[in-house]
Amino acid sequence: MNKVLILGGYGNFGKRIATALTKSGIAVIIAGRDEKKVQDLAAILPKGLSEIAVFDVNKNLSSELEKLKPAVVINTCGPFQESGYEVAETCINHKVHYIDISDGRKFVTGITAFNEKAREAGITVISGSSTVPGLSSAVLEHYRQEFSEMDSLKYGISPGQKAERGLATTKAIMSYVGKPLSPFSGKKKIAYGWQDIYCQEYPGLGKRWMANCDIPDLDLFPAHYGIKSIQFSAGLELGFMHLGLWLVSWLVRAGPPIHLPNYSAPLLRISNWFNIFGSSDGGMHIIIKGKDKETNHVQL
Repeated sequence: MNKVLILGGYGNFGKRIATALTKSGIAVIIAGRDEKKVQDLAAILPKGLSEIAVFDVNKNLSSELEKLKPAVVINTCGPFQESGYEVAETCINHKVHYIDISDGRKFVTGITAFNEKAREAGITVISGSSTVPGLSSAVLEHYRQEFSEMDSLKYGISPGQKAERGLATTKAIMSYVGKPLSPFSGKKKIAYGWQDIYCQEYPGLGKRWMANCDIPDLDLFPAHYGIKSIQFSAGLELGFMHLGLWLVSWLVRAGPPIHLPNYSAPLLRISNWFNIFGSSDGGMHIIIKGKDKETNHVQL
């Protein structure tokens, strides 16, 4: 039976992927360094469709691929902002299909360097199978036939406070809060992480604060769709938490030697204290402006 090896399989996203795959009858191998967590997840998955593998992906992946012989590897071991391509390269060397859930801008755009090597190995390498650029590009693909030109794209996500948040995701956000972002289409001045805040109205949810995030779409979409102006933002449901992080971004921008990712674990614990004040309801908005087939100005 072909199996899917999920690296970081008991993490926030890994366990969701494992659950979804096994519900569809696809066998999985849950991999991670913590044996108890691996076993706990495998115990609640359908019998006969899961097995476990306890190892350090940074040390033993090659030997484990030889032993486990998966058809596909799904890499959920973020934050990818701090990662290299060792896992992807190892999968290519073993001729195993590779997918990751990276939303790291440099990581996703840079993985194209392995196109030729993947083709020679006869395998597929996919990076960015996450909300961005995975889901966001699916929306653009759905609507692209309604446009002759896509001039601008303004979009973002705002998860509910009670939505489960992983440490890797927190570290990823903290890596660019208050930091200058690489240039992107439509932004003449330097953009900074978690700044340029605005309020977005969501039907049924009300207004939520939004702020700059550094994601692969900022490079991928202008190149692929010809978009002249792009802005992506994310927001927290609780306004005081969002604005608190916005104030921190100004502190980082001022220049003190603060490395926010080091504080991700305590900040995540503190944020969870306020779950009682939030909900599980999140939203995503996408506003596309451009010209239709008759060159009329349109907005979706």
